[in-house]
Amino acid sequence: MLRLAVLAGAMLAASVSLIAPSYAQIVIPTNRNALMQQNELQQLQNRLQRQQYQQQQQIYRELDRPAPPRSQPDVPVFDKTCRIEAVGNTISRVCR
Repeated sequence: MLRLAVLAGAMLAASVSLIAPSYAQIVIPTNRNALMQQNELQQLQNRLQRQQYQQQQQIYRELDRPAPPRSQPDVPVFDKTCRIEAVGNTISRVCR
């Protein structure tokens, strides 16, 4: 009976490998623990790929982001104690 099960499993694996594309990796686990480990590995790989993708998108966003606007030029500001006087064509500032 065991020999028949092993033979059937081998035939199934051989037929699946003929149908499946060469890049696909098909693993027939011999026990439940191996299947759980395979699922955990796949989850970790997916998580890593997602993080790498998000980091790459963040870099692209930073590159596409426009440059911050230039700061206003330094313009002298009159103190509140100073006043401007216009005498003819001359404008003068009087500070006290």
